[in-house]
Amino acid sequence: MPKKKFKDTTVGKLLLGAAKVINPALGSVLEGVVSPSEAIKEITKADISIQDKIKLQQLIHEQQNKEIEETTKRWISDNSTESYLTRNIRPLTLSFLTLTLFIYIILDSSLEGFKIDSSWIDLLSSLLLLVYGGYFGMRSAEKITKNFRK
Repeated sequence: MPKKKFKDTTVGKLLLGAAKVINPALGSVLEGVVSPSEAIKEITKADISIQDKIKLQQLIHEQQNKEIEETTKRWISDNSTESYLTRNIRPLTLSFLTLTLFIYIILDSSLEGFKIDSSWIDLLSSLLLLVYGGYFGMRSAEKITKNFRK
């Protein structure tokens, strides 16, 4: 599944709508960006008032915070169910992938003829980055957001 273009995301749609109202030329420039950070750079370079730049950048940050909050709500909902698997799927996935990595490392270092195809290593490393980043990154984002609100 190809990655969504920035203009097709919720943040992008919101920002493009606001940008077109403030400055139609900026709206057409923002249609070509691929990430929120690129959008912020384009807004910074744009020939609009400082107040409008601040409003657009705040829109991006507010929407990103809403997306983090929605993910947090989903995790809270998962944790409030009675099902063991629903409550623990993320830690179990993390544990399974980490265990698989260690098994591959041990087998690769102890058996002479054992060879893991590089495509499996690429897949495992991608999954591990995604799971570790999502699990620990989102938990950190939750704590930062909670502390920021206080």
